[in-house]
Amino acid sequence: QVQLMESGGGSVQAGGSLRLSCAASGYSVRTSCMAWFRQAPGKEREAVATIDRDGSLSYVDSVKGRFTISKDSAKKILYLQMSSLKPEDTAMYYCAGVPYGNYCARGYTYWGQGTQVTVSS
Repeated sequence: QVQLMESGGGSVQAGGSLRLSCAASGYSVRTSCMAWFRQAPGKEREAVATIDRDGSLSYVDSVKGRFTISKDSAKKILYLQMSSLKPEDTAMYYCAGVPYGNYCARGYTYWGQGTQVTVSS
């Protein structure tokens, strides 16, 4: 059974930093595309950062240069390092994974429960 569990969210002032973690069980972080999504109240969920099966990275424009996605395959953990945080980054953040061994284009099957990030001005 696949489980993804996020942690690391919290409240921070604008300009601050947070590192989110997503611990995977029953799932290969190494061979599968994984991503971080976020959803703010009243807004649609958006993909923030992805790390594809071949290691290629992508980011939504609004976080480029501020957020970094990475993974530790041995520990089965996906990370999102967030710096220079802005109030508009406030949202629930979710990690997601595709079916085992697939690229991001396959679509996301597995989701964590989310971790809240709140950035105050």
